[in-house]
Formats: sequence, C-alpha cells, structure tokens
Amino acid sequence: MSFDVAADAYDRFMGRWSRLLAPQLADLAGVRSGQRVLDVGCGPGALIAELVTRLGPDAVAAADPSEPFVLAARQRHPGVEVCLAPAEALPFPDDTFDATLAQLVVHFMTDPRGGLGEMARVTRVGGVVTACVWDFAGGLGPLGPFWEAARDLDPNVVDEAGLAGARQGHLVELFASAGLRDTSETALDASRSFGGFGEWWEPFTGGVGPAGSYVATLSPEHQAELRDLCRSRLPDSPFVLTARAWAARGVV
Repeated sequence: MSFDVAADAYDRFMGRWSRLLAPQLADLAGVRSGQRVLDVGCGPGALIAELVTRLGPDAVAAADPSEPFVLAARQRHPGVEVCLAPAEALPFPDDTFDATLAQLVVHFMTDPRGGLGEMARVTRVGGVVTACVWDFAGGLGPLGPFWEAARDLDPNVVDEAGLAGARQGHLVELFASAGLRDTSETALDASRSFGGFGEWWEPFTGGVGPAGSYVATLSPEHQAELRDLCRSRLPDSPFVLTARAWAARGVV
C-alpha cells in the first residue's frame, strides 16, 4: 500500500502509537552504542528518533517508498541517510548493518518474504533483523474497534486481519522462510490516552492506510453511520486504549 499522505496526517493516525513501540523494538534488536543500524519503512521517523537517541545520526540509515515521508524524515532527523526505496529493493551493499528493523511495515510490503530477505542481505552475518506488526487478526491492534464496527455494518469489508504478520506466529514463519535463524516471537504492548471519542475518530478521516482509505470510499451518510457505531462503543470522556503487536527477531 502506498502512503501518499502528509506526514502530519500519519503522525495523528499511527505515529503516536509508533513512538510507543520504538523503544521496545530497539531493545528487541539489541541496539547499542557502536552499531550501525537501518530502519526499513521508516515513515516520518518515529523509530529513527529512538535509534538516533541511542546511536547518533551518523550511525542510522533509513528507507521508505513514500516521498512525503522521506522528506519529513530528512527534515526531522538531519544527518540520517534516508533513502526513497521499498523494502524489496534496498539501496545498500551486503553486510552493511549490525541490525535492521521494520516497525509496522511487513504487512504493507508487496513481497514480505522478499523484503525480509533484503533486510537480511544488508545485515552482517551474526547481525539481527527485527520487525513488528499489529495483532489485527486477534483484534488487539489499535484499530480493532474501528474494524469491528466496519464489519458489523459491511460483512464484506476487507480489513487488515489477513495481512502478512498480522496473526500470532505468522511473522516468525516469514522470518524463517527468508532464511533467518534463531527466530523468536514476542508481544509488544502499548497504551495511549485519548481525550474523548473525537480525538480517536478524527485521524481516520485523513485517508491514511487501509482504514483511512476505506473511510474515504464511504458516502457521507455511511461515514456518519460508521462513526456513530464506533461512538456507541467508546467513551466520550477520556479513556485509555491498549494495543498489541507481534514482533519477531532473527539472526543472519
């Protein structure tokens, strides 16, 4: 899926969640001083920020196929090499990085196995590849309430439950099929506070990702119907939403 949307729209929709996952994914990869690392599918740069804090900008590189996201990441993180490229065709030599990470990206890869294979290619022997994907199949991702309401109104809606890595065990299967060894799976949890329903709903109107694209296809009447059903299931008062992602780790 292409993300030809403004970086600020992504920040409101998923970027705040990404910032909560970033330290956990970096810990899983064992990111530490002295390493050189790559962020694949970096978006506007939530994970880059965590990696730069740990390593400094000169030790971090990144790639994303969205031009708006690449421009935003370059502006936000001077000194980081940010390339316009998909995961399946990374513009880096073999054995370049100590760790390569992909946060909330594998399920959007055109060829997930190929993308993970590229991540392994650019990582040195003995280096680490990590990735995470929301638990869409289990309904525990941050968009769970949205897709549940959408399915109730339209049983034929195509949600994100069938995407690569979105069910328990699938991401680690993909890692193994890409030739990574010593693979393991873990769950990453993140909790966000919302001031009320309006703060939760507004980002869905920005056209970001499958959920935003789905909302954009609906008539005003059907949008209102979906919004009202979601509203009936979430508080108007401040609330906390907890989401889960499946993460995998493998060694090259």
